[in-house]
Amino acid sequence: MPKTIVALLGLALAGGSASAAMLAPGEQFPAWSLTDDRGQTVSSQDLAGKTYLLWYYPKAMSSGCTKEGCTLRDNFDGFRKANVEVFGVSYDSPKSNAEFVAKYGFPFRLLSDSDHALAKKVGADGVMGIMARRISYLIGPDGKVIKAYDDVQPAMHAQQVLDDLAAMAKGR
Repeated sequence: MPKTIVALLGLALAGGSASAAMLAPGEQFPAWSLTDDRGQTVSSQDLAGKTYLLWYYPKAMSSGCTKEGCTLRDNFDGFRKANVEVFGVSYDSPKSNAEFVAKYGFPFRLLSDSDHALAKKVGADGVMGIMARRISYLIGPDGKVIKAYDDVQPAMHAQQVLDDLAAMAKGR
C-alpha cells in the first residue's frame, strides 16, 4: 500500500485528520463567509468588533452534536451576558441545519461549511473529510483566537467556555 494511504488510514483509526493544525491563541482567524440555517450569509467581516464562539460539530441531529447544541442553548444566557455570539458550524446543508435549529430551539445560528474550506484552514476537517471535527474557537473583537478548544466534551463545553470567559473577565 502507498505510504500516503497508510498514513491516512492511521489517522482515521486514531480519530485524527490530515487537515491543518488548530490555530493557537493570538493567531489571526482566517476571513470566512458561510451560509446560515436561514439561507443568509454570515461573515467574519460582519462580526468585526465582536467576540464570538465558533463550535464545529460533526453532524446535525447526531447524539453528541445534539447534546452539545442543547447544552449551549441551555447556557445561552451566560453567553449573552458575556456579549459572546455563538455559531455552530458543520458540513450539513443550510436545510439540515434549519431542521436541527427548529427541532431543538437553538437561539443561535448554524453555519454550513459545505465545501470544508474554513474547516481545512482551522484544523476542523474531520476523518477523510466526511464530517467536521468537534472543536471550537473563541474569537475576539480583533479577529484573533482567544482560546482554541481541541478536546471538546459535548456535555461540558458550554460551561468550560463560560468558565474561561469569567476567568478572563476577572483578569482584566
